[in-house]
Amino acid sequence: MTRLLKGALLLIMSVVLLSACSANVEDAYKATDEKISDAFNSTPKKVNNKNKDVHFYAPFGFEIKEKKQNNVLLKNGSKTYILFYNQHEGTDSEVVYNATLSDKKFDYKKTYQKGDKFGYCLIRDLGEDMQELTVGIGGVKLTTETKTKSMKNDAEYMMQIVNSVKMEKDKPAES
Repeated sequence: MTRLLKGALLLIMSVVLLSACSANVEDAYKATDEKISDAFNSTPKKVNNKNKDVHFYAPFGFEIKEKKQNNVLLKNGSKTYILFYNQHEGTDSEVVYNATLSDKKFDYKKTYQKGDKFGYCLIRDLGEDMQELTVGIGGVKLTTETKTKSMKNDAEYMMQIVNSVKMEKDKPAES
């Protein structure tokens, strides 16, 4: 009888712990969505970095680690971010979004629309309190791996970067 009671108690505690963990992830998704939505709808930050084909804003602490064709690797502390761009796709394009969706299964998907801008957020649970976070606008996306508790702040910075991207053909005039 005591074995049955211990087993039932263990089962109940497991269910409670698992539901608490999933509630925390859902809360993190909601908070992340709010930060992304605010950054998506805000005025783009002023460009302060350039690559051959792309100009973009990088927040304080972000540095360019490597430049490749269609990619810029950014670093902030121990985190690496991959900025991918397709200069043939505009801000209203869904090509990169659809291609990204076809690559992997995501646990959270959200899209944003403002005028001629199509934005999105994709999150994939990696386990052990880690998430793969991808945000994008049109032909530009930025991806990193982040802890669940850091996801909303990373997402805000990431959308600020993506929102600021100007392709070489439509770069701001040099002063």
